[in-house]
Formats: sequence, structure tokens, C-alpha cells
Amino acid sequence: MTYLAKPKLHHPRLSTNALGFTRRDYEGAVSTLCAGCGHDSISGAIIQACFELSLPPHRVAKLSGIGCSSKTPTYFLGASHGFNSVHGRMPSVLTGASLANRELVYLGVSGDGDSASIGLGQFAHCLRRGVNMVYIVENNGVYGLTKGQFSATADKGSRSKKGVGNQDSPIDLIGMAILLGATFVARSFSGDKAQLVPLIKAAIEHRGAALIDCISPCVAFNNHPDSTKSYDYVRAHNEAVNFLDVIERREEITLEQEPGTVELVRQHDGSYLKLRKLAPDYDPTDKIAAMTYLKEREAAGEIVTGLLYLDPRSEDLHDRLGTVRAPLNALGEKELCPGSAALETINASLR
Repeated sequence: MTYLAKPKLHHPRLSTNALGFTRRDYEGAVSTLCAGCGHDSISGAIIQACFELSLPPHRVAKLSGIGCSSKTPTYFLGASHGFNSVHGRMPSVLTGASLANRELVYLGVSGDGDSASIGLGQFAHCLRRGVNMVYIVENNGVYGLTKGQFSATADKGSRSKKGVGNQDSPIDLIGMAILLGATFVARSFSGDKAQLVPLIKAAIEHRGAALIDCISPCVAFNNHPDSTKSYDYVRAHNEAVNFLDVIERREEITLEQEPGTVELVRQHDGSYLKLRKLAPDYDPTDKIAAMTYLKEREAAGEIVTGLLYLDPRSEDLHDRLGTVRAPLNALGEKELCPGSAALETINASLR
């Protein structure tokens, strides 16, 4: 297998941040995702956000599960710590890493299948415990690695690549996150970089559980099933001597949208997303009003984007557990084994 490597040389006049790093220093390997995939746009937004925040790459830990979305940490922050866990188990692995070393910035990248199906329990407990992390869900409503089956976030009535209609109600990750106690909850669109980059920067700066549900269109599994130019139709009417899977190149979907407006975004299959960007006077600190507003706009067929809920009095898991300020992985034998006298004091307090 051949891997494409990015050239190490770059223009000497590239702009630098406060650390002297260029944007290139926050990139990773060349993406192997489908051309035009929204996930690559999210990776680009993460790169830009970390560059603008002047984050030292070695102070960032990126973790993921399984799926197209969980491949993306390879494509950004190549000099950072990384761990690719099993399907749906990224939150628990990240929780353990955070407890061991609280000094790192934790980015959890997942997908709608990874988080809303097999990993739903992990998603719930991670948010309710207030793990200090940025949890990014790259949400396309399908399992891209296994040929486009519906995920748990697929809208009821939507049709798959094979023309099958989805009869199940979708799981609303935004609504769940607010109910579970996440203290920073946002939704964005992969093609709206002007909105997504500031949201990622704000989530990184936030202390506590921060969720960004990012709508990210899948370019491979949204072609109309009845089209004679579709992959299924051609394969059914072609006597092939072998089986090849070729995905045609698609253009990236981008959007420039003013706050408080509604935009129809045409997808590759001809369908439309109806996106509403929050108005400047929206109050994200009112939990009840936020939930009511989301349900009202959902009934109108709109997908609301922006910072949907923020708790200014947030705390993280370390605050709740009362852990020491030093990272646990930096403690020595003296701190970890204080002696029998300290043990007697602890036991006496429990009697």
C-alpha cells in the first residue's frame, strides 16, 4: 500500500502564531477519505483553531473510536498524542487519560454511529460526569465505512442509497447533551468554517464537557437509488469480470451565512438541508429556553447551528472528585504512598 506524504519544505514567509508555528505544523497525513468529504473540512477547522490559539501540539491528546470520522485524527495535529480506541469506547479511554494527566487538552472525535449507536452509553456518562474535553461528533447519518446503512441520527423518512426508507426516530445528540449536563453544547455545519472555527476555539477554552454536533455530508452514499447513473444500477446491469469500488469526485459543500438567517444547502443528491444560524440576541445560558427553541425549529424542519447552550458556572470531573492539582502521572511514591498514619486518618473519617 502506498501512502502519500506531505512535503516537509514550505514557503519561508508563511504566517506564524505566538509560538512561531505555521499552520502546516498543525497538519497531519494526507487524507484518504472521499474527495469532498465534510470530515476533511472539520479537520481543517480543528487545524485552524489550534493554530489561532497557539496550542503547543505536544500538549494536545486526540482520541477516537471506529468509523470514517474516527480516521480523521490522522489528518490533523500530527505532532500530538493520539489513541484510536475500539468502536464506541472513545469516551471511557479519554476519561482515564484525563484523570491521569489533567494538563493536556483533550479532543474526542467520533461519528454518529460511533456515539449514537454502540457508544451511546459511553457518550451519556462522559457528558454527565463533566469530563474536561471537546467532543466533536462528525454527523452524516450513515455508516460510511460499511456502505451507508442508517445510523441512529438518520432522520425518519430519509432514504438510503438502496432506496430503503428509515422508519426509526432519530436520536437528538444535542437535546441529550443538554439534559445530561454538558456545559457547552453547539451544532455546526462542516462547510461553514467561519462559524465552526470559533466554536472549536471556544470549546477548547471551556472547562468541562463541551459537545459540538457537526453536520458533515457523506459524498459516497447520497446518490439517488433510482438513477441509471447510480453505483447500484450500473453494477446490476453490467457483466463485470471483477468487482471494483470507485467513488466519483465531488466538490466540497461550503456556506457563508449571516446570523439569524435560514439557508437551504443543496446536497450532492439534490436534496436540501435547511440551516438556521442563531441570532445575536439568542441567550445560550437559559437551558429551558434553549430546549424549547430547538424543538420549535425542529418542528419547522430547520437544523439550528451555533452555540446552543453554555453553563458559565461549569466544572469538570477533577473538580467533582477533588483530585490534586498535579497530574496523577507526575506523582511519586511519597505522594501515592503517604504511609500508615495517613491511612489510619482516612479510615477514621469513614467510621
